[in-house]
Amino acid sequence: MAYQIKRAAVIGSGVMGSGIAAHLANIGIPVLLLDIVPRELSTEEQAKGLTLEDRQVRSRIAATAVQKLLKQKPAPLAAKKNLQLITPGNLEDDLDKLKDVDWIIEVIVENLDVKKSLYEKLDAVRKPGTIISSNTSGISINAMAEGRSEDFGKHFLGTHFFNPPRYLKLLEVIPAQTTSPEVLEFMKEFGEDRLGKGVVEAKDTPNFIANRIGTYGLLVAVREMQNRGYSIGEVDSVTGPLIGRPKSATFRTLDVVGLDTFMHVAKNVYDQTTGEEQQVFEAPAFIKQMVENGWLGAKSGQGFFLKKDKEILELDPETMEYRAAGNLKTPSQEMAKQQKGLNAKVKTLVYANDRTGELLWNLLAPTLRYSAQLHGEIADDIVAIDNAMKWGFGWEQGPFEIWDAIGVRQSAAKMAEEGHVIPAFAQSLLDSGNESFYKEVDGDLHFFNGSDYTAVPVNSKVIDLKRFKKKHGVLKSNSGASLIDIGDGILLLEFHSRSNAIGLDIMQMINYAVDEVEKNHKGLVIGNQGKNFCVGANLGMILMEAQDDNIFELDFTIKTFQNALMKIKYSSKPVVVAPFGMTLGGGAEVALHAAHIQASMETYMGLVEAGVGLIPGGGGNKELYIKHLKGLPHGVTFDYQNVASKVFEAIAMAKVSTSAEEARDTNFLNFTDGISVNSDHLIHDAKQAALNLYENGYQAPVRDKVPVTGEPGYATLLLGAEGMHISGYISEYDLKIAKKLAHVLSGGKLPYGTLVDEQYLLDLEREAFLSLVAKPKTQQRMQHMLVKGKPLRN
Repeated sequence: MAYQIKRAAVIGSGVMGSGIAAHLANIGIPVLLLDIVPRELSTEEQAKGLTLEDRQVRSRIAATAVQKLLKQKPAPLAAKKNLQLITPGNLEDDLDKLKDVDWIIEVIVENLDVKKSLYEKLDAVRKPGTIISSNTSGISINAMAEGRSEDFGKHFLGTHFFNPPRYLKLLEVIPAQTTSPEVLEFMKEFGEDRLGKGVVEAKDTPNFIANRIGTYGLLVAVREMQNRGYSIGEVDSVTGPLIGRPKSATFRTLDVVGLDTFMHVAKNVYDQTTGEEQQVFEAPAFIKQMVENGWLGAKSGQGFFLKKDKEILELDPETMEYRAAGNLKTPSQEMAKQQKGLNAKVKTLVYANDRTGELLWNLLAPTLRYSAQLHGEIADDIVAIDNAMKWGFGWEQGPFEIWDAIGVRQSAAKMAEEGHVIPAFAQSLLDSGNESFYKEVDGDLHFFNGSDYTAVPVNSKVIDLKRFKKKHGVLKSNSGASLIDIGDGILLLEFHSRSNAIGLDIMQMINYAVDEVEKNHKGLVIGNQGKNFCVGANLGMILMEAQDDNIFELDFTIKTFQNALMKIKYSSKPVVVAPFGMTLGGGAEVALHAAHIQASMETYMGLVEAGVGLIPGGGGNKELYIKHLKGLPHGVTFDYQNVASKVFEAIAMAKVSTSAEEARDTNFLNFTDGISVNSDHLIHDAKQAALNLYENGYQAPVRDKVPVTGEPGYATLLLGAEGMHISGYISEYDLKIAKKLAHVLSGGKLPYGTLVDEQYLLDLEREAFLSLVAKPKTQQRMQHMLVKGKPLRN
């Protein structure tokens, strides 16, 4: 049977259920969100004279959850308009509507009897072939499937999302014994391709993979803190980015998760295990006291940390009082910072003979042994376990990758010296004469399966640039970028400067890449796999040149950048840009000039130069204005001033989209540009877009002239800016920047509707940029951004 999911339903409209509904809406799937009928009226409903029989009362719980989606942070919706794809309802009046959906996701209370009662009702109304899944975080999938019809059992499985569903990548798929293999494979593929998730297949065991290991590691950290006299702040200061973990580290992570949720997850394993493992999952008395006190973390305003005025305080578990947060500072931390690469940093720290080394060893060693003990029980291979921890908990390395980093034989010897038994799976690796859980074979990554090495499964849509370059090499490279042949006649230009900031090295590679593609290839993709696509130009270099009054050099640099971007725009072969994450300033300008943009769903795009006292100088003002003009309906008479005002506001206020879909709404992307939900598929999707353009006879755009608003437009834009200044929304210097921007967008002292060529507008941009960069207040803003990482409003 060929499965499709065109419509879905989510049962349970709590934070998780409504978040899953929002994510389905983000990918264009209409979803029915159902919850129970309220047992009593709210104060507002009583005031309106409503009764428990009124429809709006009966569906109030789900309807309220839908409206809350607009206010939640981080935003569950990629665009507010996606809300219209979610229809709220209730489990009594709307149950029969479930016969019209292709996938039903249960997200109700974690109680087996309640879930089974719901499934009995679902079984009676669903059409044969409808997939049913539970988002349970720990209840047995097989136990929930008991007693259901054969068709229900074939189409039932666990789909465990992580919160928030839009942002956290992991999706654990857990088949029941009755689940059809075809359904399992379809859902794994759907989860990756449509939902954009990192999918791992887990076994039906307590808390599955990520929560089982993650909760164990967190509880070990709590135990070490108590037993060895570390403070909460000290533990967090060394269990975050220093070892490849999120900034929230340990205790701040628990505050974000919520102590009540954490206690529930821990108890779930405690109730289903015995012996030493069970002891680890018993929460300490002081955490139980915190829950009783209502100190649940972020949701209650205090937990392990408390913000008082502008100071962050940490809890003292001994006194249950808050005190100033502290950090752990030892020589090994400084030594680790001098190392290149995470592997070397972690190895330096773990074997250090100081309080940092002792803490990290005592946290990591038990977690590594525990992960090895669970191999085969919670998942069939170490790849699933490592991926689950990376995608669900934000670790840069999974437990077996960490074990390789610190040396399996060396660490196992130290564990044995301390009296610990090495798990059979890890011991079998060492007994076979091998030294690592992963190794390269002919350029491809293989993993240890218990007796031999097996190739890590790779989806053809996933192009790992680091591994690809290692295996196939590069065509040309400099300090800022590399040109790579990714096959089928398509080249990739990868930025890899610090923060992917654009300097002359990247500009040189853009020119070379376009020339090479025009001569010998079908198309070019500009993309990378850094933290962000590009946060703009090399601000430090610009500031240094400005402070040295090297305006001639800056003029040359800006003109070189403009010429490189025009080369992208008018290339005879298609250039596709693949932005993701922060795509700001010069990064946005690169994208705006492309024949096609293939953006990750999580792309935050904006021209933000005003925040550092500048305006875009690479053609961004011009190109965003043209994008707005082209986005208007063909043949419709329109007001250029309205277009100029929208572009002016976006640039002057340094607006940044909160998603690629929002960037489309603001014309940074147009409706022919693509959005990749799965960021791992971005380079592949961009490559396919370039090939499609080439094979469909791509032609470079014609160099049309651009209509401008001239002097009347300048006056209108200036009037709006002065109004904001008078109202106190912008500073006097902001107004000066706004005047420069207004002059560029309006085209200067020309009549309304004058047609000008692009070079004329580029020259205006460059002149405005150079005049602003020489100003002391602009240089102050640039300095502040470089030092503080945030804009200065002087």
